[in-house]
Amino acid sequence: MLGVFRVYGYAKSLGKALGATVFLASPAFAEPVVIAALGDSLTHGYGLAQGEGFVPQMDAWLTEAGVEVVLQNAGVSGDTTQGGLARVGWTLGPDVDAMIVALGGNDVLRGISPDVSKANLAGILDAAQAADIQVLLVGMVAPLNYGADYKAAFDALYGDLATEYNVALAPDFFAPLRDVPPEQMSAVMQGDGIHPNKEGVARIVRDLGPYVQALAEQAQP
Repeated sequence: MLGVFRVYGYAKSLGKALGATVFLASPAFAEPVVIAALGDSLTHGYGLAQGEGFVPQMDAWLTEAGVEVVLQNAGVSGDTTQGGLARVGWTLGPDVDAMIVALGGNDVLRGISPDVSKANLAGILDAAQAADIQVLLVGMVAPLNYGADYKAAFDALYGDLATEYNVALAPDFFAPLRDVPPEQMSAVMQGDGIHPNKEGVARIVRDLGPYVQALAEQAQP
């Protein structure tokens, strides 16, 4: 995964006579929005104990914010944008109302052309559009390992796609960790220097939470 590089989802009855009517009409009994989080190890929760990963921490953040959401963990460690495209069909099950797309980090690690990554992500957005599914696209930022041209092309593709498909964009998954001094990086990153630890995920969730809350509100029937 991309990471911070080192070289680098009760209403009370009003009375017996009106109880049934209130139960049927009250929005408090509406079905929660179902959001699938399509991603890689960052979404899946690589190296973290149960409850410490992105999906459970985001679920807790949303619950605390009073947002009724069911988050589905569709993260697969090591996945590229091509892998996400290959499984977006079954990810968008009939119960899914919205989708977080957080892919691309492994593309950079493998030096995959930004044009290929962009085409794969476009295919995912096409599938979401065909299913009438709201999307939050989460960007990744490339290091300078492959040169300035590669970085510029990769970094720009998320904004370009968000504009083209008119979807919400969170520009940088790792934004809240960018300002952490190198000597303090162990406080937010796992030993591999690529994946965030529990505290790192918590910071990311606090940053992305409002985006996911807005996605949930947009996807309300």
